[in-house]
Amino acid sequence: MPLRRFATLLLAASALLAAPAPATAQPVRNGAVAVELVAADASIQPGRPFWVALKMDHDEHWHSYWINPGTGYPTSITWTLPPGFTAGPIVWPAPHVVKDTAGKVTGNGYEGRAFLFTQITPPAGLATGSDVTLKAAAEWLMCKDSCMPGDAEVTLVRPVKAEAPAPDTTLARDFNRAFANLPSSIAKEWAFTAQREGGKVTLRVTPRQAGAADPGALHYFDENAVVDYAAPQTLRKDGNTYVLEMALAGEDTAAQAPGLKGVLVSTGGFGPTGPKATPVDEPFVVREPVKAGGEKTASASTNGSSGSQPSTLNSQPASLLGTLFLAFVGGLVLNLMPCVFPVLGIKIMGFVQQSGSDRAKVVQHGLMFALGVLLSFWALAGALLALRAGGAQLGWGFQLQSPGFVFGMAAFLLVFALNLSGLFEVGLSATGAGASLQGKEGFAGSFFTGMLATLVATPCSAPFLAPALGAALTLSAVESFAVFTAIAAGLALPYLLLSVFPQAIKLLPRPGAWMETFKQFMAFPLYATVGWLLWVLAAQTKDDDYGLLTIVFAFVLIAMAAWAYGRFGQAYGKPGRRIFGRGFAAALLVAGLWLGWPKDAAPAPGATGAAAYQVVWEKWSPEAVAAAQAAGKFAYVDFTARWCATCQTNKATVFASQDVLAEFAKKGVVLFKADWTNRDPKITQELARWNRSAVPFNLIYAPGKKDPIVLPELLTPGIVLAKLAEAAP
Repeated sequence: MPLRRFATLLLAASALLAAPAPATAQPVRNGAVAVELVAADASIQPGRPFWVALKMDHDEHWHSYWINPGTGYPTSITWTLPPGFTAGPIVWPAPHVVKDTAGKVTGNGYEGRAFLFTQITPPAGLATGSDVTLKAAAEWLMCKDSCMPGDAEVTLVRPVKAEAPAPDTTLARDFNRAFANLPSSIAKEWAFTAQREGGKVTLRVTPRQAGAADPGALHYFDENAVVDYAAPQTLRKDGNTYVLEMALAGEDTAAQAPGLKGVLVSTGGFGPTGPKATPVDEPFVVREPVKAGGEKTASASTNGSSGSQPSTLNSQPASLLGTLFLAFVGGLVLNLMPCVFPVLGIKIMGFVQQSGSDRAKVVQHGLMFALGVLLSFWALAGALLALRAGGAQLGWGFQLQSPGFVFGMAAFLLVFALNLSGLFEVGLSATGAGASLQGKEGFAGSFFTGMLATLVATPCSAPFLAPALGAALTLSAVESFAVFTAIAAGLALPYLLLSVFPQAIKLLPRPGAWMETFKQFMAFPLYATVGWLLWVLAAQTKDDDYGLLTIVFAFVLIAMAAWAYGRFGQAYGKPGRRIFGRGFAAALLVAGLWLGWPKDAAPAPGATGAAAYQVVWEKWSPEAVAAAQAAGKFAYVDFTARWCATCQTNKATVFASQDVLAEFAKKGVVLFKADWTNRDPKITQELARWNRSAVPFNLIYAPGKKDPIVLPELLTPGIVLAKLAEAAP
């Protein structure tokens, strides 16, 4: 028996040795990352889905990125499969926070070895007895202190067999361990609640049964960029609930997101046998205002469309009647503002008291009030049209074709949208002046109450005049007057109706917190208009790498100015606090307007030096550089990419220097941009010629010289001027 058993084992071992090993391709290295297409199964069975993975091995201190990278861009896989095969999406392992060598957070991603999984489904009628080749083109961004894109074509060959596949013993252990560590649901054991409030997001994680093991430190990675990836996350315990507090990435992004969708990673794991990472897909729970009885309620936020449309400022064809109707509705809406609605009934009762029981006189008071409103809006329209006429003489031309006008309108609307959102109040000191007008008697009093109180005593109306201002500066004179007339009619209509039917005052709802909610809601059409104007600016900004980013940062400064005024400079503060707040707000506003104002206007006639130099980037090619040299000009070549933060910092530093611009103007330097944001084989080849595989990379070519001067990665104006002098013939 022992001899027979030994013979059986010997035959089995011989069969295993004689069987062909699964065909595997060698890893492909590109830069600091080596990639390989791997699978745990040694063969393919017809109709049976199986898993493959892109195995990525990173050099020390290098990393690539997750589906939401923070900075950079995520790895992508493009499949080339035999007929009938289908590939699913990438199944991402849990990421971790990646940093550069200085310890600065740069995003969410992977270091060391990572497996990106994809499920492949073969056709049910796949013939057995042959080999199948799977091909994939992988692209990634690898970063350390600088970044460079990588790519590779990888293949995997597997035989097709009728029986269930055996494991590939060379890869199964690492493959299966990585697959087992993919984020896994813990919904049966733990409950999640996501809440957005103010500038933060809170994720509450509660065990469904008492005595659950402590999961240790928690970190949440959000797929939709709702959470600020670079901000620290705070974990605290509330009873048996773990509360993770995170900063919002931005109000606009959060307003559009219905909830949290991402991965929660724990250091200790969710239970003794539970996973260390779990997917999160929870709608936001929004806290409602406190009710009269002190009870708070909560509801799931749907974040659906409010139905509000941006004010298009004549951006698309629309009938004048439709525009007038919207203007009329806008005038009606003004009556619902918190500083207007409470005094509506008081004004009408004042008309009644002045007229006694004579209904005709009450109506006359209402008409005089409406006339005052109408004339005040006409006066405003006339002033704006006069401004427009002067602007035409200054060369404004078609206003929406002027980047300066578009930026100014966007900043103007942004400030008033922030006012509606409650960041600050408009015209607090003017309310008393309007109140004194209420005491005037007679028809003249009603007339001036309508004319002046509309503009002085109703500060809430100021934000709603912003779209009318845009109309006055973009529509024809007749259309502008018609729009302002419609707004005035909408504002005055309730007073006219209540003058005819004073008893209807009893039907008006009581003033309350609903008015403030409505006021804040009406800010969003203005935000939408700002977004549309920013889209227009994107097409008008010549330096599409940096100019639009500067405008966005300018809007941040303008918003901060509004916050500083509301927080420190309002009338209710102490004198010293008000002076500081208003000065700080003014400085921020000026800085924002200066930073964002389009600076690509043509130089003035006779301008010299820096004032005569325009920063205009030409598209790079070796032929274009040679042509510039042949024409006797210097050529400055910037190899750059939008995802390269160092590149943007270099441009901001160098081209803000008047000394650099003056020297460039003196030497007639032609600027060439080699944009590597998207893959470009010619740029890759040129970088390789200089033994470079990352950006930033800058060169200065001098006329009559074949070899350029190579600049360092980090630039200052002094370095550029020194290298320009060195390059001179």
